Amino acid sequence: MTFNEKYKDNALLIKTFNFALNIIDYTNELQEQKKFVIANQLLKSGTSIGANSKESQNAESKADFIHKLKIAIKEADETEYWLFLCDAHREYPNCKRLLNDLSEILKILNKIISTSKRN
Repeated sequence: MTFNEKYKDNALLIKTFNFALNIIDYTNELQEQKKFVIANQLLKSGTSIGANSKESQNAESKADFIHKLKIAIKEADETEYWLFLCDAHREYPNCKRLLNDLSEILKILNKIISTSKRN
C-alpha cells in the first residue's frame, strides 16, 4: 500500500506528501547547480510540513493537534521564504508551481486550525 492509497481521504496529508516529493525534485535540481545552502534549507522545511501534519494525526488532545499544525505552518512559512528567494533570483529554476501548491497547503492548514479552535 502506498502513502496516497492509505491516506486517500485526508487531503492535507496527500497534498503535503506530494509537495514534499516535488520539493525533493526541486532541491535535487538546485544541488546539481551547486546551490547547496538554499537546497538544504528548502529540503528540511519543505518536507517538514508533511511530517508535522502527519504527526498531528496522533495528537494527544485538541490543543496538541493545533500545536502540531501550527508547527507545520511555521515550516510552510519558512519554505515560502526560501521559494520566494528562488523565484526572485534569475539564476534559480522556476518554482511558481511549488509556490502555488504551498499557498493551497497554507489555506488548508489555517482552515483546519480555525475550525478546530471553534469546536
